[in-house]
Amino acid sequence: MSEINQETWDIELTPENDVFDLKIKDVWHYRDLLFLLVRRDFVSFYKQTILGPLWFFIQPLFTTIIYTFVFGNLAAIPTDGLPQPLFYLAGITAWNYFADCLTKTSTVFTANAALFGKVYFPRLIVPLSIVVSNLIRFGVQMLLFVVIMIAYWAKGASFHPNAYLLLFPVLLILMAMLGLGLGMIISAMTTKYRDLSFLITFGIQLMMYLTTVIYPLSVVKIKYPKYEWMVEYNPLTSIIEAFRYGFLGQGTFTMLSLGITTATTILIMLIGIIVFNYVERNFIDTV
Repeated sequence: MSEINQETWDIELTPENDVFDLKIKDVWHYRDLLFLLVRRDFVSFYKQTILGPLWFFIQPLFTTIIYTFVFGNLAAIPTDGLPQPLFYLAGITAWNYFADCLTKTSTVFTANAALFGKVYFPRLIVPLSIVVSNLIRFGVQMLLFVVIMIAYWAKGASFHPNAYLLLFPVLLILMAMLGLGLGMIISAMTTKYRDLSFLITFGIQLMMYLTTVIYPLSVVKIKYPKYEWMVEYNPLTSIIEAFRYGFLGQGTFTMLSLGITTATTILIMLIGIIVFNYVERNFIDTV
């Protein structure tokens, strides 16, 4: 009996866990599962499709063409003097990554209830795998953005990349954390209120119009000062404006606004993990 009592366990399951325990050690222990889930998401999404990963290019390209025609030509919304396709593609690339992380993470509990009810593993692995798998799509779309940048530069277009490009990894992490945090909060709530899954579908589209994807912040400040706060207090606004400023040399942001966005994002991420940990203990009874 003494030998059994002296045994050490890699993972110990208990009826009640501390909601403030982020389970970082467990997530690292199951890192191989993380990569398997990333591969599963990629393969299952494009299995039995004709064009496969080419959809990574097609979706932002066609969206950019439509935005250029509707918002750039018909509505004549200024783009801070930047070529319209570059302006819209910069916003679309950043927005798509955040929106994908949020949308797919928001259904983690309901979409994986059968898996969660059969075997133990750190539940945080699943939303993390969504964020990582979306990086593949984001990387391909960034490649498209850079190629179009080079094409416009060869034609003599006026834009000026600068040292703020070094903020790119920070902006990417902020987009991932914001989408992950909000997604986990919504996912926890959908275990009881399924209506939220329908709300998020069109709510994410409405949120885009409060972000500087199709218009610059400078236009809002000049033409619609009454509604400026709605756009400026959106955490994604400073991220997208900084993204444009670093790559294209045009954008309205300050390090203070980016710092506030960083603090807000960290807070949302921590709240998301705590709520996620709390709900995962008994969600299987309500799903």
